[in-house]
Amino acid sequence: MNNLMQTLALVEMSITCAAVITLLVQKTSHQQFPLIAKVLLILLISNLFFWPLGLGMELPLSAYIRGVIGDLSIVTTLLLWTSLLSLSKPTPLALKFAVACIAIAFYPLALGLGMIDPYAWGYGSTLFLIAVLLFATVCGLANWNKGVWIIAIAILAWAAHWHESANLWDYLLDPFLAIWALIALFGVLYRKRREKARSGYLFRPG
Repeated sequence: MNNLMQTLALVEMSITCAAVITLLVQKTSHQQFPLIAKVLLILLISNLFFWPLGLGMELPLSAYIRGVIGDLSIVTTLLLWTSLLSLSKPTPLALKFAVACIAIAFYPLALGLGMIDPYAWGYGSTLFLIAVLLFATVCGLANWNKGVWIIAIAILAWAAHWHESANLWDYLLDPFLAIWALIALFGVLYRKRREKARSGYLFRPG
């Protein structure tokens, strides 16, 4: 069972690495790749990450990457994978704002700043689970059904012990997701400030 979990974790990391590379290639290309081309590219690259290639490495490349960054949260993984879909809607700004606010409050407290340890809530706290379900409900009311499914799959993965961690937080949040949300927010604020400055310059008297 442990060997199966390790294999599944390597498969997940291999696909994630392939998805990142595919997104980078797509960003640098002037044409939108069709879905079938993205699938084939991911299958090719993920195989390179999953199987040992030698060159002095006894383990697959994905194993070394996993050893450095650990397992990504299910939310991050699914957001990344689904972003490759041609019909995928962009992640709402409200979600990025919520993730950024949660991360700003969560990580300092989880690292010992203060008397509250929110990380402990992830070990089967009923109130925390209800809060997560309410957050998923808000996503549904905001007409972002993908968010509902992502959170639901994250909870199911936690219940099934998909990853080695038994803490629900590790299935919902990770530093990469927090950094992505913060960068996205700063990007929006920067663009709005630049547009405001540009409009002020254009309509300046004289």
